[in-house]
Amino acid sequence: MRTAVALLLALGTALSMPAAAQWMWRDANGKPVFSDRPPPADIPDRNIVQRPSGTLRAVAPAPAPASAPAAALPAPPGGQDKELEQRRQQAEAAEAARQKAAQEVQAKARAENCARARQNKASLDSGIRITRTNAQGEREFLDDAQRAAETRRTQDIIARDCAPGAQLQ
Repeated sequence: MRTAVALLLALGTALSMPAAAQWMWRDANGKPVFSDRPPPADIPDRNIVQRPSGTLRAVAPAPAPASAPAAALPAPPGGQDKELEQRRQQAEAAEAARQKAAQEVQAKARAENCARARQNKASLDSGIRITRTNAQGEREFLDDAQRAAETRRTQDIIARDCAPGAQLQ
């Protein structure tokens, strides 16, 4: 039984080796960087500490800046380059999808904040005594001034997050 466990452990370790980071280099600040991809072209060979066995350095393509607009691509002469036009359209579609996803996340967070604020307001309006825990871990009851301040703060949150076209800040 022990040999079977040892064999499985050795096999698992051997199979996981290719998944380990194979490249190691020092960046411009001298910090070590580990990756399964070759370093960018601006890293000199002397800064490469470890590379996969039997491989020469292949220059990794520089990542495209995410904030660059798709309109920054040069227009092909005479409109003949269909591949470039297709890539531009794909980049625009990807940017639109990213913006839509960000808006959906923002709308979800706004709806959660709105629901939480309405629930808090209902608790404040009910007249029950509300307690909080102070820095020493002791329970304290809200007095009338604190309740009024909390009610104003909750009203502001409801006005901001529960409005139909509200933007999360």
